[in-house]
Amino acid sequence: MPEAPKYESLDAFDLTLDEKNKRKLQLIEELTSNADQVQRRVLEEILTRNADVEYLRRHDLNGRTDRETFKNVMPVITYEDIQPEINRIANGDKSPILSSKPISEFLTSSGTSGGERKLMPTIEEELDRRSLLYSFLMPVMSQFVPGLDKGKGMYFLFVKSESKTPGGLPARPVLTRLCRYRVGDLLRVTGFKNKAPQFSFICRKNVVLSIDSDKTDEVELQNAVKNAMTHLVPFDASLSEYTSYADTSSIPGHYVLFWELCLDGNTPIPPSVFEDCCLAVEESFNSVYRQGRVSDKSIGPLEIKIVEPGTFDKLMDYAISLGASINQYKTPRCVKFAPIIELLNSRVVDSYFSPKCPKWVPGHKQWGSN
Repeated sequence: MPEAPKYESLDAFDLTLDEKNKRKLQLIEELTSNADQVQRRVLEEILTRNADVEYLRRHDLNGRTDRETFKNVMPVITYEDIQPEINRIANGDKSPILSSKPISEFLTSSGTSGGERKLMPTIEEELDRRSLLYSFLMPVMSQFVPGLDKGKGMYFLFVKSESKTPGGLPARPVLTRLCRYRVGDLLRVTGFKNKAPQFSFICRKNVVLSIDSDKTDEVELQNAVKNAMTHLVPFDASLSEYTSYADTSSIPGHYVLFWELCLDGNTPIPPSVFEDCCLAVEESFNSVYRQGRVSDKSIGPLEIKIVEPGTFDKLMDYAISLGASINQYKTPRCVKFAPIIELLNSRVVDSYFSPKCPKWVPGHKQWGSN
């Protein structure tokens, strides 16, 4: 990896805090104004440094450092594709498998999506780069929060103690990335800072519910739940948290939503309202799902299970007990891990099913005349 800029150039002791902030903001302007050139240079430095690592040689990069060759030769991968190499490193193999620099420790993902943490190898100088990144936060924030530099701040870092891999390397909870590793988040470009794109988080990728040929992603699920919640507004009720899973223990299988509610009013919510919520969710899903419900009969009625208050706190506690970091934890919108499903089911207080099939109209192909 390329060397991080030296701290002295940004935080010289003879500069006032305001001058240091200005220098850091100026560096941001320079980097974002030349984003493409900076990215090309960084990639070239990474590939030059790691030209002889096993993984790059396996894909016949042969020391080339240009972007075009890199994109053509190196595959876009998932964690599972390089898990054997990561396991070798964790078990003590010190050869240059993924990096020419010695692997100093492993960073670990939260494990909230699949129930299992991922090990991400990192090198010693990576810590300096991360520290440098955080040093830019205050200068940027100071532009929008007057007087921020006048007070004091405290940062609470909730982490579990380090664990050790079989090879003796430390492993601690943080999320990082690997070369051409397919990160499981979907991002949208919302604008530009000079010539550098700005992103907003959309959803986690591949979070889908599926029973038959239907595929429901997180965005569609979120919109469907949002539509259903309008039925609870007259009762001063809102959704505190939710998750889902595809129950295939019976035939046909069906979608299950776990809802934890926040009740601000005293008016009881009739069962028919929750049934309307079930139907509203189904009405919001795509036509493939609705065809499976109406025509193919391959999908059963959607079920909403109301869970006790505090259930999703218990879910977070469970994830942390497995080694997840509280800083990283996010409620999974789709669960498949059996112990998590068991935990949720153990706290169900009521259950409701969709009372009828959603609307679905068969499509007709329009053939052009010859």
